[in-house]
Amino acid sequence: MLSVPPRAWVVETIAKELEVLHNRNSHLRYRMHLINAKGDQVRDVIETKDGTVARLILRDGKPLTDEQDKAERQRLNDMLKDPNAFAKHIKDTESGKKVADQLIRLMPDAMIYTYTPGQPQTGRRPGISELVIDYEPNPKFHPPSTTAEALTGLRGRAWIDIETKQIVRMEGNIFRGVNFGWGMLAHIYPGGQLILIQAAATEDRWIFTHFKERISIRALMVKTLSIESDVDASDFQKVPAMTYQEAIRQLLNTPLPQH
Repeated sequence: MLSVPPRAWVVETIAKELEVLHNRNSHLRYRMHLINAKGDQVRDVIETKDGTVARLILRDGKPLTDEQDKAERQRLNDMLKDPNAFAKHIKDTESGKKVADQLIRLMPDAMIYTYTPGQPQTGRRPGISELVIDYEPNPKFHPPSTTAEALTGLRGRAWIDIETKQIVRMEGNIFRGVNFGWGMLAHIYPGGQLILIQAAATEDRWIFTHFKERISIRALMVKTLSIESDVDASDFQKVPAMTYQEAIRQLLNTPLPQH
């Protein structure tokens, strides 16, 4: 394996990651646990032909109050009644996917890759070996967009499943500050950390199971924001293709957990 240039592995892995990002061939229902500045929240998530919908089911580790449940039901019913409300929800989601797509496609050229043999394996797929590759910014890379500037301050390590060529784990560390628009739009401070963990949710479908983000940003030369976010996905179930309206009705008809 090590006779193949590491970049060749990365190119194949990137193709797999784009499949994960834009999956259209299977649909899942799962729980998403998010901890950030807004608190501790668990959502019941369903992927549909039209996009993903979710219902808040736990807050701060406790069942929703009647008032919280009423507000969440109202939000979902508003999307049923008004397609524009759902369109806005999907627009926000697709905007994030577009940025991720752009950055993922740039990775083969934005970084220099080296093998790091002998590193511990994650062991997430018993019996399957993982290839460990370190990456750091390529000094010859010229970011084609403001967003792509973020890659110039990032380095880290990736574990790749040799059988499927999927990323099992990826760590990124912001080792130097990055300016956006000469620092007038934003500045990312060094010391930030990103961790992504993925797994096979079904026989033919990989998805993230954990994402950790620790970043400090100064926005518009004024306000400094500390982003601390942990997202976990679990309890994956394969579901048939359905419309977003059908998924919302399923969510509304599912009893809330009591603990």
